Parts: sequence; structure tokens; C-alpha cells
Amino acid sequence: MRNISEVIFKDLGKIDFKKAWEYQEKLFEKIVSVKGQNRDLPPGEQIKIKNHLLFCEHPHVYTLGKSGSENNLLIDQLQLKAKDASFYKINRGGDITYHGPGQIVGYPIFDLELFNVRIKQYINKLEEAIIKTLSIYNLKGERLKNGTGVWLDPETPGKARKICAIGVRASRFVTMHGFAFNVNTNLEYFNYINPCGFVDKGITSLEKEVDAKIDINNVKLVVREKMNEVFEFDKMI
Repeated sequence: MRNISEVIFKDLGKIDFKKAWEYQEKLFEKIVSVKGQNRDLPPGEQIKIKNHLLFCEHPHVYTLGKSGSENNLLIDQLQLKAKDASFYKINRGGDITYHGPGQIVGYPIFDLELFNVRIKQYINKLEEAIIKTLSIYNLKGERLKNGTGVWLDPETPGKARKICAIGVRASRFVTMHGFAFNVNTNLEYFNYINPCGFVDKGITSLEKEVDAKIDINNVKLVVREKMNEVFEFDKMI
């Protein structure tokens, strides 16, 4: 049985990666702290948990998860600077990925116990929200066996291409980081990494697949709606 799962939604717009990361950490630590306090309180006196869903876009940045290899970044610091890009080692799972303009980055800071889901189910639900979004644009998003994220033609050699990367951190069933959905993303920036550690698979975007520039604000509305549908929020404010 799930508890009440209210979610506060906020679109941060275009924001520096480090600034958004620090903001996530504050929300994350607040939820963890409240959960700790609630363990010592009777049910009628427990503090209400506030879940958060953040959307944003970042300037050009590469992030490397704690299980990733720095060898998957194929350019050096001088080349990064020339590309107006930055690089961070961060505390999520997964390998290296790129964030940049034209990409919807979603950061759910959720207490998974309120949703009655485990981490594997949580990642599955993030993927499902993007798959449902792609269906609105007549695209068949799928999962890759032994991989995360959302793909097109995942099992077809030479055609498999990722459209949404997923990398999360979870502690005490509280999540942070999340997904990066390529809408009008400049895909050239993926040439300078082995995306998510893969060397034999491609990267794509919504714009490339439908062969038209997409209004990213409209896509955000769809993703938000599908997140609500998949996670069955009791309330979003």
C-alpha cells in the first residue's frame, strides 16, 4: 500500500550543471533528514515528505558516473574549453553522458517508499514515461537488454540509437539525478565521448527522428504528463 505522494514541480530553465546539482543535493538531504526524524515520531506526528520533480537545460557539459571510465571522454581539457564544455565526476550510477541546450534534463527527487517502488522499478518507470512521450510523436521507444535508457531499434545491429539516457543515485530510497532526453540537441557533442560507455551504438534526438525542429516547451508538457501518468502522483503542484 502506497502513502500520499505529492510532487512539487519546478522548471529551472537554463541553468549551470553545478548549480543544479547543488540544488538537488539540498532537496535530497532535506528528504533524508526528514525521514530520519520521522523514524522517532509516532505516525500522527510525522513530518510530511515533499517530493520534487525538476526540469532544466544545461550549457554544454559532460558528466561521468561513479562506475564509469574517464577513458570514455575522448578529448582533453583544452579541447573541452574550445568546445565551451565542462566536465564533472558525479555521484550517480552509469558511465559518461552529455548534457546541453535542446535537451530536457529531468531530476526527480523522490522518496520511493511513498511510491512503493524499488530502484529497478523506478528506473523502469522513468523509461516508460519517455516511451509514452515518444509514442505521441509516432516513435517506438524501447529498452535495451542489459542497459538503461530509451532506445530506437535497440536490437538491430548498426541501427540501435539512444534518445534518452538515465543515471540515478539512490540512498535510503531517496533519488536524485535522473534522465536526459534529446529533443533539439546538438548531437555533434556526443562524438567526443563513448556515450554511456558504448562504442557500437548511436545517439539520436527527437528533432532528427521526425526531421523537424520541435518546440521543447511542448515536449516538457508531454513528459510531465507522462511522468504523472506512470508514477500516479496523488497531487502535483
